[in-house]
Amino acid sequence: MVATRPTVNGSPRGAVATPKNLRTFLDEVRAAYPTDVRVVNREVDPKWEITGLLAALERRGEFPVIQYNKVRGSDLPVLISLFGNYQRCALAMGQPDVWSAIQASAETEADPLPTHEVSRDKAPVQQVVLTGDDARLSVLPITTHNEFDAGAFVCSGATIVKDPVTGAHNLGIYRHQVFNDRELGYFVNPSHHGNYVRVHYEELNQRMPIAIAIGHHPAMLLAAAAQTPRIGGELEMAGGLMGESMGLVKAVTQDIMVPAEAEVVIEGHIEPGHKRDEGPFGEYPWYYTGLGDRPVITVTAITMRKDAIWQDINAAHPEHNSLGMIPKAGSIWRRVLDAVPHAQKMIMPMSGCARLHCYISIKKRADGEPKQAAFAAFAAEANLKMVVVVDDDIDVFNEPEVLWAVATRFQADRDLVVIPNALGAHLDPTAFDITRLKHGAMSTKVIIDATKPAPPTDFPKRALVPADVVERMKPEEYLESLTH
Repeated sequence: MVATRPTVNGSPRGAVATPKNLRTFLDEVRAAYPTDVRVVNREVDPKWEITGLLAALERRGEFPVIQYNKVRGSDLPVLISLFGNYQRCALAMGQPDVWSAIQASAETEADPLPTHEVSRDKAPVQQVVLTGDDARLSVLPITTHNEFDAGAFVCSGATIVKDPVTGAHNLGIYRHQVFNDRELGYFVNPSHHGNYVRVHYEELNQRMPIAIAIGHHPAMLLAAAAQTPRIGGELEMAGGLMGESMGLVKAVTQDIMVPAEAEVVIEGHIEPGHKRDEGPFGEYPWYYTGLGDRPVITVTAITMRKDAIWQDINAAHPEHNSLGMIPKAGSIWRRVLDAVPHAQKMIMPMSGCARLHCYISIKKRADGEPKQAAFAAFAAEANLKMVVVVDDDIDVFNEPEVLWAVATRFQADRDLVVIPNALGAHLDPTAFDITRLKHGAMSTKVIIDATKPAPPTDFPKRALVPADVVERMKPEEYLESLTH
């Protein structure tokens, strides 16, 4: 199915009287998947108990959205596991399945929707404003997720920073350790735009304004996880994914714009050179990775809705991986199509943490095209370490079929490409620095060309039942239960 661009009730995209947000999307989930949203009214501890129930459900293969209404130490409820499966991610984009969602993400990245400004009196996120001594992180139900985490972490926020030269607002999902009531960590991949912006402020010896928006329509976090080609553009992409312009309001204490429909915003700044030891934290590879000195955010304000919901992400579990896959895959897909226009489909499989591996199918017309597709994917996403390219008769969403193609169409001496010392996934536990003696942000990339030789070279035909026969043989019309 070809993805279609989002609309608002069939109307053209743009600002609307009743904007989309976290609450409107929860209504959509309840309507589409009535059993997906569960409520817990028993008091839980934000340290481990919130994620502990999810882990127990995960063992049973269940990934519901859960809202905890009584969280010890805070008046705010916690919503978690909204991105626990791909179906809900696709629903957020108005798409029926994951492949349609990837295509829609790629199209929206190329055709975003401008933001618009909202006055403070009409911005729900500023109904409650805490500044000075009242802006304490302890008022928020920030979760400790896994056993050896260094403490509580904000990992569900869309972090907003502003380029000091262009003024472009950049959005990304980073982790923020709670150091104390007024300080958070700022941990970002060295290859991501949020790091480039921070380094630029440091070179200018200037304080960097920053805001962390928590809880909004999923489009905000999906756009934050995308790999846009330049600094900025994610807020506009979020509007495109929602099908309506993202409303922004001026922050209270920082020269930066924030989403007006968010549940909570933490405002602050980073002083040049202000760092402290951060971590460990369970990351998307499901290991504890990323330790060391990190910049420190000094909190200057907390604003929120009067009945705010704190949204969390189940770190180092499937939700963590599901959230990032679709927008990252959309970014990659755009660039793959630029390089190989007759590429067919792609996926970043969960077996590769939905970050490190990529499967691409192409309608091969010339030898060498699989490598072009892989090069484009690597250029789009530094985290990738392996790209497998298969023919268009292989379903990339069926991993055993991809591996069958590797087994029967691949020879390592001819079809394997190894690219050493490339920029990679710094949270991959095997990543290294230039000396190869320490952990770092470099990786060895691999291309596996599991395609048949291009025509007219002969290759054995695949053994299949005629497709038209399979289509007309309806199992329910033939099968009967065996009775005794």
